[in-house]
Amino acid sequence: MAEQRATNRGPGRLLIAVYILFAIAATSRAGLQIATKFDEAPVAYLLSALAALIYIVAAVGLARAGHTGRRVALACCSVELVGVVGVGILSLADKELFPDETVWSGFGSGYGYIPLVLPVLGLFWLWRTRHDAA
Repeated sequence: MAEQRATNRGPGRLLIAVYILFAIAATSRAGLQIATKFDEAPVAYLLSALAALIYIVAAVGLARAGHTGRRVALACCSVELVGVVGVGILSLADKELFPDETVWSGFGSGYGYIPLVLPVLGLFWLWRTRHDAA
């Protein structure tokens, strides 16, 4: 039988740390934008807040490990990937739709494209450790 690994062990700890870092960054950015200039780009700022919420919940799911934690993390990583790709495409196709950047604008270019890579790594890690779900 293959060695089983929990999502919160080994490289999973680094993944959780990155999710926590991005949760803090996105929450701070969205909070400041919403508090100071919400009327300028409400959709962009609410999307940043949504990204922050997803990062927080994904980190908790990965840290909890068990069956429920895995399902939560899987849902968050999936929504995150769809979100960053969708917002990335829309932000490049229609600049007027996003007058200010979000965490996911330009596929996360403002954050070194980590928002594009992070859900892929999360999904890969969940796949890699899938035997723990049994």
